[in-house]
Amino acid sequence: MSEPSAREPQAQAPAPRRPPTIYDVAEVAGVSHQLVSRYLKGETGIRPANRDRVIAALEQLGYRPNMTARSLATSRSHRVAVLTHEIGQVGPGLIAQGASAEARRHGYLFDLMTLDFTDRAAIDEVLGALNQNEIAGVLALASTDEVIEAFRQTVFHVPGFVAAEADEADGAAPSELNSVGFAQLVNRLYDDGHRHFFHLGGPSSWVAARNRERAYHRALDHHGLISTGTIRGDWSASSGYAAAASVPPQATAVIAANDQMAIGVMRGLDDLGRPVPDAVSVTGVDDIPEAEFVSPPLTTIRVDFEEQGRAAFRRLLAQIQGDRLVEPAQPAEVVIRRSSSLAPL
Repeated sequence: MSEPSAREPQAQAPAPRRPPTIYDVAEVAGVSHQLVSRYLKGETGIRPANRDRVIAALEQLGYRPNMTARSLATSRSHRVAVLTHEIGQVGPGLIAQGASAEARRHGYLFDLMTLDFTDRAAIDEVLGALNQNEIAGVLALASTDEVIEAFRQTVFHVPGFVAAEADEADGAAPSELNSVGFAQLVNRLYDDGHRHFFHLGGPSSWVAARNRERAYHRALDHHGLISTGTIRGDWSASSGYAAAASVPPQATAVIAANDQMAIGVMRGLDDLGRPVPDAVSVTGVDDIPEAEFVSPPLTTIRVDFEEQGRAAFRRLLAQIQGDRLVEPAQPAEVVIRRSSSLAPL
């Protein structure tokens, strides 16, 4: 009988990968671990260049703070409730996405709730339940008058921040988007020979729609121009398409309050025999991902919604930690594409 052959050596399973620590993050970022710890705590006063290096290192390593251990050590909850509405709209959806990403970076769990603000009883029930749960804070993402008022009437038992665009009608200073972006856009169209403008606005209950309409008129006033008219849509491409029939014959430039309506009005004008941009130039606001791929590619004002969400969470975090935080203004950028051109002769 032959001897049994020697058993082949078994390959050892690789050791489980150790989760990265703040020391690993500090090494990759080229900063001290104390600075990484300060960033994760949401402290202010960190140089922007160092902050960017820490963020890049956190993402590269996939660092996730141990929230359970942190909560036990500090006896504090690390869950935040985020309340929003109209999550299907591009802006609110991306703002919530940015807030969620920033919450994770700081070691917070993010509970997103979409509320129906036509049912006040349901709103009160949800808000009452929040006040009974162990949460660190509430971030309310608000866009319309009704939503803003509902949040303002609510007493939160934890730190709460209502992230809403300041209303210029109440004396708020114009944002960079409205003070600079619209001026630059109209200046460009004016230099291209346009003198007859038409505005496709958003719903009147939205603060952003009213502020953008004010910015539109301010930009025209600078050149001594009077608008040929305004019609309101509901932010959708279909409402923009329907609005095309209301664009007066003398208008050579349509400035829509968002990109979806701009895309709709371009299609509507083309179907009416007024091709864009040969007969009418069309521009939007937001620079949604589809804007550069429609035909013709859309001229627009870029808005960083995700950064708005990140900034909103940082404001809430400052309240939770009892800090003061001043967010820098977000720059406005006009993106010129082929939907705008020289005014027809």
